Amino acid sequence: MYSDEFGKLWLKLSKELKSQMEVGLAPTITEGQLNVLELLMTNERMKPSDLIEYVSTTPAAVTTLLDRMEKSELIVRVRDEKDRRIVWVHVTDKGKTECERGTLVREQLLDTYLSRVSAHNQKLLIYLLGKVAN
Repeated sequence: MYSDEFGKLWLKLSKELKSQMEVGLAPTITEGQLNVLELLMTNERMKPSDLIEYVSTTPAAVTTLLDRMEKSELIVRVRDEKDRRIVWVHVTDKGKTECERGTLVREQLLDTYLSRVSAHNQKLLIYLLGKVAN
């Protein structure tokens, strides 16, 4: 019944948010890199294979993403001392700084969107999106 209208609004909002995030994060990081940095900040260190389920992409794409991030000094890859086959990905100080900046960019962007409706309706929107997402 409302699925067509919901779909159109969702697509429009998703495109706008993605575009504005990329502009806000440029030129130092991308939204995909921010997602990886946030995961690494939460988990301290991860193997590249651990990232695949979170970034919804191929192992080759994860490797390319990590190569770019390492070149930009956002992360370092370190071989495990006990098992040299294992590679751990860690966030650098620069990566931590960029993660904090990126989180702030997202928060400000979402605050701009949410400020268009009352506090009560913000709570309602979050509640309803929670119902749809779960």
